[in-house]
Amino acid sequence: MLYSGTDWSFPILRDCYGEIDRIASEELKLDTYPNRIEIITSEQMLDVYTSHGMPISYPHWSAGKRFVSHENAYKRGLMGLAYEVVINSSPCISYLMEENSATMQALVIAHAAFGHNHFFKNNRLFREWTDSTQILDYLEFARGYVARCEERYGVKAVERILDAAHALQNQGVDRHTGSKRLDLRQEQERARERRAYEDEQFNDLWRTLPEGQKPANGKTESGEPLATLGLPEENILYFLEKNAPRLANWEREIIRIVRLIAQYFYPQPQAKLMNEGCATWVHNFIMHRLHDKKLIDDSAILEVIHSTSNVITQRGFDEGGGPNFNPYALGFAMMTDIARVCTDPTAEDRLWFPDHAGNHDPIGTLHHAWAEYRDESFVQQFLSPKVIRDFRLFRLEDDLSQPYLLVDAIHDDAGYREIRRSVAASYDPGLLAEEIEIVGADLTGDRILRLEHRTRPGKLLQPTDARLTLEHLGALWGYGVILKEVDSQTGAELGSYALA
Repeated sequence: MLYSGTDWSFPILRDCYGEIDRIASEELKLDTYPNRIEIITSEQMLDVYTSHGMPISYPHWSAGKRFVSHENAYKRGLMGLAYEVVINSSPCISYLMEENSATMQALVIAHAAFGHNHFFKNNRLFREWTDSTQILDYLEFARGYVARCEERYGVKAVERILDAAHALQNQGVDRHTGSKRLDLRQEQERARERRAYEDEQFNDLWRTLPEGQKPANGKTESGEPLATLGLPEENILYFLEKNAPRLANWEREIIRIVRLIAQYFYPQPQAKLMNEGCATWVHNFIMHRLHDKKLIDDSAILEVIHSTSNVITQRGFDEGGGPNFNPYALGFAMMTDIARVCTDPTAEDRLWFPDHAGNHDPIGTLHHAWAEYRDESFVQQFLSPKVIRDFRLFRLEDDLSQPYLLVDAIHDDAGYREIRRSVAASYDPGLLAEEIEIVGADLTGDRILRLEHRTRPGKLLQPTDARLTLEHLGALWGYGVILKEVDSQTGAELGSYALA
């Protein structure tokens, strides 16, 4: 027995980790980063919440606002705290709440330190877009750089840039260049080289020249036009960093910091369902194996079953479940179903999944799924009629011209395929952010920045949010901004916003 009762100690955690590691490596064949496990208090967990799960962050007023909001909700019983938080880094950092019981500590070690850890290291989306060995060093650099800017230029000046960059960070990522992984260490070194070059080139005599004799904006000192702007450009922060006429060099560097950190987090919402499903399936397998090997007692496995059941509960839309699936529920159900199809398929399974039905290799099949898919493609490939029936799914067509809702996909062969297609579409990464591009900018004329939001009728921007965000965009650009909403199918203009 690894332990008995609810109390834990560090020797108990060490013994639990050793046995969990053995099952994860020998039976599940998991491939993980080195682990670093830290025990923290509930208040420290609130601190982690404020920095989006990262151990290091640059200072900004929004962090304090989030902390107070979470703290008040927690103290009033309006929200609970996660049992753990895990960071996609090498070593992989897992924070465990000290209030957890011994069983919960073992469960979250299996869930975070091995389930999430394996997914982070092996999923193609994370491999192509992130380098886990560099993120902590880059966050340390970012914190130090922002702090130095606050000392030199003032807190208000830095906050102005950060506020605007944060408002635009979802439009500050490259969505189609994942084959070139972001090298944060190289970016950090380039920042040092830029600052060193700026210091070498500085000459205080430039401020004494009359305005008309300074190098003209939009042209080099030799009078040649600037290189092409590469429009249209979907990465708004990148364009502003490179081309905004009035930004100082340190302001461009802060925009770059926000942009690169946003880029690092870009893959996570695209694999939320798979990531949580993988971790939940892994911890459920490992904890039951500990019980099978008589390393934990019946009371411990009952606690595991109770906790897991709470996590994977899918509430109905009229029970507080909202319009979306619980990623733990659907993810765990699909992982469990894949294992079933591999080992004990029905005739229906063999018809729907000829490639892996009855192959008697559930671990290998799951490894392939965890490595090669994101949520949208995973659902499209692996959502089975059985899971659709278990979740009692059907599809409604809402035609605004009709006074009724039409059930157009039910539990038959065609209906299963339509339901699966609709569920997969709800995880389409193209729906995670608005399609807004910079389509025009005249650096030598009126300097108006022109953008287009490609959308369709009924899916326009919320006016108040659009105007407020446009103000932040104008603050960085320094001149007028025009945003047009354009029908992506016909090209017709659906609306517009202008900032002088």
